[in-house]
Amino acid sequence: MFANPILKSLTSFNYYLLFWAILAIIFILLIYLGTDIGLSAALADGLVFNFLLSGLGLTLWYPARYIPIEKTRPAKIFTSHVIGALITTTLWMLAGYFLMVKVFGFVENYPAFLYSTLAWRILIGLLFYSLFVSFYYMIIYYEGYQDRAIKETELKGLVTEAELRSLKFQINPHFIFNSLNSMSALTEIDPGRAKQMIIKLAEFLRFILRTNELDKNSLNEELKNIRLYLDIERVRFEDKFDYVEEIDEGCKNIEIPSMILQPLFENAIKHAVYETLETVTLKLKCGLNDGFLKIILENNFDATVHAKKGAGIGLKNISERLKLIYHQDNLLNITNKNDIFSVTLYIPISQN
Repeated sequence: MFANPILKSLTSFNYYLLFWAILAIIFILLIYLGTDIGLSAALADGLVFNFLLSGLGLTLWYPARYIPIEKTRPAKIFTSHVIGALITTTLWMLAGYFLMVKVFGFVENYPAFLYSTLAWRILIGLLFYSLFVSFYYMIIYYEGYQDRAIKETELKGLVTEAELRSLKFQINPHFIFNSLNSMSALTEIDPGRAKQMIIKLAEFLRFILRTNELDKNSLNEELKNIRLYLDIERVRFEDKFDYVEEIDEGCKNIEIPSMILQPLFENAIKHAVYETLETVTLKLKCGLNDGFLKIILENNFDATVHAKKGAGIGLKNISERLKLIYHQDNLLNITNKNDIFSVTLYIPISQN
């Protein structure tokens, strides 16, 4: 952002030269056809004054760059550029006169001609100063806008990543505490089962650590972890729930957000298994549906038992993660009909 935009690339500089070449030709023709100064003087005048103005145009980047609109009072900006325009125009006129008269030797009729065109040359100098400074301010604003947009995009990406990480690791501490309590009790009455539960809990936690940095994982790997989770819960609830899988073979290698299923099962355990004395069947179904992996978890429940109150954090967690990852807010559907509670996830299948 500190470099002159015209000098940033050869293409920009070539366009700049082409612009001044065309302008010089027009300038020469106007002088030659509109006055009797002669071709050689008109040619020299057009080339000298346009060359000087093009050089001054490059230097005007610096007053525009170091007198920023956002941080400078309007009165100061106006005053600074009025003074700058007068100084630039004066230097342009003096340098042009010196080159034409002292260097190239146009001394006979040229000084009188130059004096007669002084007014419109001053207007040209002031006009070009204004146009160049305005152009540079537009460039500065555009580059600043692009820079802010990039930083905003990067910030949004970091915020989204932080939100995803936070949601991903909101594992219900009650599950860990209840498992530890169950293992403590089992060490007294059934040390073998306690040991088995410790091993499975260790495997479950090892899986979490292993997938800590993974955004996505295959459905097959996630199901292995779900089975571990249910084995641990089965130690606590014994025969109070059954688990059934209906998984199409084509689904197993499809990637889904890691740890997206665990809160789903935790919700079912908490609100169905925990509150009933009857056996609850957890049925997981997975299939392909119009570019989506459709995952359904169903469980029956006892409608006569007052359901365990809760904020539905697990399902809200899943909904928020899906929204952040896939930028859609219709990927989770909940139904409660005929004593069957059902949660459906729609995971967009990548076409890559």
